[in-house]
Amino acid sequence: MKKKVLAVLMAAAMAAGLVACGNSDAAGETAEPAAETEEEAAETEEAADESEAPADGEAEAPAEEAAELSTVTEGVLTVATSPDFAPYEFYAIGEDGNPTLAGFDMALAQYVADYMGLELEVVPMDFDGVLSELQMKNVDLGMAGLSPDPAREDAMDFSDIYYLGGQSLVTVKANADTLNSFEACNQPDVSVGAQIGSIQMDLANEFSADADIVALPKVTDIISELLGGKLDAAYIETAVAESYQKNYPDLEIVLDVPYEVEGSSIGVSKGNAALLAAVNEAIAAALEDGSIDKFVAEANELAAGEKYEGLLDEEGNVQE
Repeated sequence: MKKKVLAVLMAAAMAAGLVACGNSDAAGETAEPAAETEEEAAETEEAADESEAPADGEAEAPAEEAAELSTVTEGVLTVATSPDFAPYEFYAIGEDGNPTLAGFDMALAQYVADYMGLELEVVPMDFDGVLSELQMKNVDLGMAGLSPDPAREDAMDFSDIYYLGGQSLVTVKANADTLNSFEACNQPDVSVGAQIGSIQMDLANEFSADADIVALPKVTDIISELLGGKLDAAYIETAVAESYQKNYPDLEIVLDVPYEVEGSSIGVSKGNAALLAAVNEAIAAALEDGSIDKFVAEANELAAGEKYEGLLDEEGNVQE
């Protein structure tokens, strides 16, 4: 059962940031040539007044532009995510033991919603669910560390890249000296893990096609299998692997994995051009005012503490 969770991350701080990042007029404008006579000057001023006055039916142009922006639920930005991908999205466990949806994707989601003047509603689900719900247009956006893979372009539109990341081959320290090459991880007796429906699964099929490839629904499952010795290696997004490595020092990143499409984008409901444009404007503003750097730093700090990665139960509690 999907449980809708309202993400309320740094709303006050971002509201202040939005004041600074709103659209503004250019600092200087080209001066008009001076009128040669008083009569010409008067005519020029009258013409300017007439040109500035809105024609009948055009006074509400900004409102008309805003009306073009449509979402699944009016006034709400609905975002699907897979909260097992720290520092992108996860649950931070507070001192009271309660989980709060966190991560720099979630902070950016709130920023984007605020930028558009919409309420944010986040729907957590498994990663493959994010892709399918977005394809069926049941949600407006998908934010789950998505790479703008051309193979997904029939299912969604992609925003501009907001975070540059990479891909890694991960194992445990005991295997780091032997499973440290693509050749070593491309043998029938080597088990290699990757998340279902992910770019990492594509990479596993590309670089470890002869290995025993194990598809798992959550990155947490992959980490557990690695640490428990049931997997020999795994393909994991670099920032995520580094986050897990902080909590599990036995993990070892042994290789950078080449991948043509570096970076993360927001998946946007296919064909919603106005929404895509608004998302790109919000991303540009967040990059310009430094918000994304702040979101990443805060998410990494939270991810280094107590966290839970996975779906909550129907009562909103961490599943044992």
